[in-house]
Amino acid sequence: MANSAQSKKRARQAVRRTDVNKARRSRIRTFLRTLEEAIESGDKAAAQEALRAAQPELMRGVTKGILHKNTASRKMSRLAARVKSIG
Repeated sequence: MANSAQSKKRARQAVRRTDVNKARRSRIRTFLRTLEEAIESGDKAAAQEALRAAQPELMRGVTKGILHKNTASRKMSRLAARVKSIG
């Protein structure tokens, strides 16, 4: 349990940051899910559009500290390859 004023404030900030990060992670996952569905359907145009929408979200996750840069790059590379291989 936080005792000093500083540690109480840090605990409040941690709760706030956790909520923000959770929302950001959820938003990224939603974009990736949309892309996965487009890939599964076999619609190349929709998949390319979803990839264009998902890419900035992934990179924003990197700048906000949600994802590691290499993780996001790896995901983008693999997703782009899957989109390219459609049809």
